[in-house]
Amino acid sequence: MAQTQDPALELAGISKDFLGVRALAGVGLRLFPGEIHALMGQNGAGKSTLIKVLTGVYPADAGTITLHGHPVRPRSPLEAQRLGISTVYQEVNLCPNLSVAENVFAGRYPRRFGAIDWKAMAAQARALLARLNLEIDVTRLLASYPVAVQQMVAIARALSVSARVLVLDEPTSSLDDDEVQRLFGVLRKLRGEGMAILFVTHFLDQVYAVADRITVLRNGALVGEYPVGELPAPALIAAMVGRELAARRSPQQPPAAWERGAAPLLELRGLGRRGVLQPADLAVRPGEIVGLAGLLGSGRTELAQLVFGLQRPDQGQLLLKGQLRQVETPAAAVALGMALLPEDRKTDGIVGELSVRDNIVLALQGRRGVWNQLSAPEQQRLAERFVRALDIRTADVDTPIGLLSGGNQQKALLARWLATQPLLLILDEPTRGIDVAAKQEIMDEIARLAAEGMAVLFISSEVDEVVRVSHRIAVLRDRRKVGELPAGCGEQDVYHLIAEQA
Repeated sequence: MAQTQDPALELAGISKDFLGVRALAGVGLRLFPGEIHALMGQNGAGKSTLIKVLTGVYPADAGTITLHGHPVRPRSPLEAQRLGISTVYQEVNLCPNLSVAENVFAGRYPRRFGAIDWKAMAAQARALLARLNLEIDVTRLLASYPVAVQQMVAIARALSVSARVLVLDEPTSSLDDDEVQRLFGVLRKLRGEGMAILFVTHFLDQVYAVADRITVLRNGALVGEYPVGELPAPALIAAMVGRELAARRSPQQPPAAWERGAAPLLELRGLGRRGVLQPADLAVRPGEIVGLAGLLGSGRTELAQLVFGLQRPDQGQLLLKGQLRQVETPAAAVALGMALLPEDRKTDGIVGELSVRDNIVLALQGRRGVWNQLSAPEQQRLAERFVRALDIRTADVDTPIGLLSGGNQQKALLARWLATQPLLLILDEPTRGIDVAAKQEIMDEIARLAAEGMAVLFISSEVDEVVRVSHRIAVLRDRRKVGELPAGCGEQDVYHLIAEQA
């Protein structure tokens, strides 16, 4: 890549507010022809907002966008596409019920004498896919091909509009290692043809495997722009999280909060799923809090989903109390004594229109079944007990849960699962988006539950929380477990272990 030439794309001083909340603050980005440029940052760094400004989903409040020396301001994704800026998203945004060729040219079908020229469309689709080293039957339905092929079709569609800038937003999240390498071969080929490629990812390995330069965002602001060779993994992590990696210190002995010699309640032996999580070993004992730490996209949530039956593993074993179990659905997990507080309480947790009482009794009633209903007085007593125990701030248990603050919603969800008296409690980002006081109350409750013998799997993107509450920490990176750390370790130890695997 020769940077003596002008940028293909340059964003300068881009700012964006949402209802007074600053999402981007004067962010800049330069993308040159014939380069693969990685855009990196933690959750909430502003990557998605920047991409949406670039592609016309959001108007910028301030700043400029220059494409091949000309100022542009796309007002929609279609206008951005017409300018030569094409985006391929994490979830393939195509029509599975149409053929490959129809997907490539949807809305722009070649015509002859006013009718669609099916023969020409198929020939042009084959030519575009050949450019990506892919030979398939373009007349077959897109749904008949695996996700990796669908991703290539999405890229072919982007190229079909004479794209000069290609934006790839988490394109490898659903691909296995072989499929990732095939995609990278295509990207290198396009780079060699002079394409400017913006590559958004959370996987450090992939950045160093394919990117030429890196732009790092943090909290809506630009941290810096770096050649890959001048930003080793520890420095990249430090730029993303805002902390330098200090020298490692010797870990302390863990506190005696659980019986070290106890048999595991939960044991994973090589549990994994192709394209989701590399085979992992993990044990959680009664009374033990095991933290899952790692950067965004490391596979923490995916591991929890495999344990809880939200995704099915295709390799390895899961043992509960020493017995081999097949957990194929969340209902099966609940019946075995598991509980999961999900990462997204708005989408996967609360039922906003229902009352606090209804939300609290939901999981217990589901486990009891339709023929063993909790009576109204039982529901009332149960809800009121947990409202008092967890200090849920609500006028009464009949208040719609959607009217509560985020912290109180989260405590009500915790109450829902505690009502089932689980053996294993899986907490995925239990303190995200809540105030400091509510956060501390939830952390205290987790510690209390473990002290009473409950096994806890604790996931948080805030490494200081994981370090503070866990008896042992499993560290993940790029969808695989890379090691474990004992209680007494610090944040730097976690980041060092992540960086050592880069």
